[in-house]
Amino acid sequence: MEHVTLTPLADAGLALGALDGRYRPTVAPLVEHLSEAALNRERVRVEVEWLIHLTTVGAVPGARALTPDEQAALRGVVAGFGPDDVAELATIERETVHDVKAVEYYLKRRMTGSLADLTELVHFCCTSEDVNNLSYALMVRGAVGEVWLPAATALVDDVVALALELREVPMLARTHGQPATPTTLGKELAVLAHRLRRQLARVAAAEYLGKANGATGTYGAHVAAVPTTDWVAVSRSFVQGLGLTFNPLTTQIESHDWQAELYADLARFNRVLHNLCTDVWTYISLGYFVQVRGQGSVGSSTMPHKVNPIRFENAEANLEVSSALLDVLASTLVTSRLQRDLTDSSMQRNIGPAFGHSLVAVDNVRRGMAGLDAAPAAMERDLEANWEVLGEAVQTAMRAAGIAGEPAMGEPYERLKELTRGRRVDGPGVRAFVAGLGLPADVEARLAAMTPATYTGLASRLVDELVVERVDEPVGEP
Repeated sequence: MEHVTLTPLADAGLALGALDGRYRPTVAPLVEHLSEAALNRERVRVEVEWLIHLTTVGAVPGARALTPDEQAALRGVVAGFGPDDVAELATIERETVHDVKAVEYYLKRRMTGSLADLTELVHFCCTSEDVNNLSYALMVRGAVGEVWLPAATALVDDVVALALELREVPMLARTHGQPATPTTLGKELAVLAHRLRRQLARVAAAEYLGKANGATGTYGAHVAAVPTTDWVAVSRSFVQGLGLTFNPLTTQIESHDWQAELYADLARFNRVLHNLCTDVWTYISLGYFVQVRGQGSVGSSTMPHKVNPIRFENAEANLEVSSALLDVLASTLVTSRLQRDLTDSSMQRNIGPAFGHSLVAVDNVRRGMAGLDAAPAAMERDLEANWEVLGEAVQTAMRAAGIAGEPAMGEPYERLKELTRGRRVDGPGVRAFVAGLGLPADVEARLAAMTPATYTGLASRLVDELVVERVDEPVGEP
């Protein structure tokens, strides 16, 4: 093969990964919460709020209280944090070779004029993890509450709406992939919606913990500098003032257990959603759903008749990537050697991709579901071809009649097995069998009138549980 010199692509500013490439429009809202720039903005926020808190509660004797205008000016640094500030911080960090120290210097540069006398209270008694753990808690809480949870809730609402719409559409069930007791398409979607809702409720109830207690969690520097201040109380009120749950016992790092708990719940949501994708994909392959609405795309490059279920297949892949990242985050973040190691520092930089791939999947499933139409005729054909599924109903009614003191039915299960196993049975065959059983007249009439399409039990009514659930146990924001 002849060697050809290629033009370098790296110089074009191209994305290495899909999230910053083709999926960028979908995940863009997460950039405000989980990007490197967002991390630095939250670090600035924490440093500013710590300075304001120290001076407000009088934690350091001799440090004056900030005026309202000075507090507003400091908070304005956070509100105005933008691309130029990101670039400035990057320049400072090249000098400090330490990201949190760079934030400290960045903020001190802005404390001119009346604020100049308080610059040494910036990062006072803080270890880097005091700033980082609070920043990550604020970032993740924002990503969940403002981006992921609303998107996931909207998806589940879509599934609920479709379940209600299809609640009475009969469908052949397939346990172990084989014809089984009929159900309704709406009831099967309701099962998935109920499962997803339970995980949403867990995510919505997540706790976001934080700490501000120094280099090894002992308030050592705090007490050495100002022994008369109740530093635990100061720390608790500061953390709670940020809207976080105070963690009173830590090493140098906040233990990250809350993150592991949250990521496990998110991964579980992903996996239930993955189950929805595989089921819907199968229903499409069976012809129970047709993809017609909004499907202007090319399904196959060579077969014009095809409309591939690409939204669900794309979602499966992204859910698998997201779940893998969430799993490794959860398993890694709960361990730190002795009082501190830096594995968590590198690991937490993958929180954004974990959320991003999940958000891409949620978006694809919503778009895929919006393009589906149920095909009751296809479901009816399968039901009509599988009258043997009424064997369960007949043998159970035979048992009940026998228990009720009617003439002995003679091994109901075995008789139905002989009739149905390995055989195709049609409607007349089932009715003839029922007529020869000697059942009470009302039972015989009930069974004779039954068809696979009407043998759906309480399936339609069970979908109502979704409505009750929504009223009694709403999924709220964290």
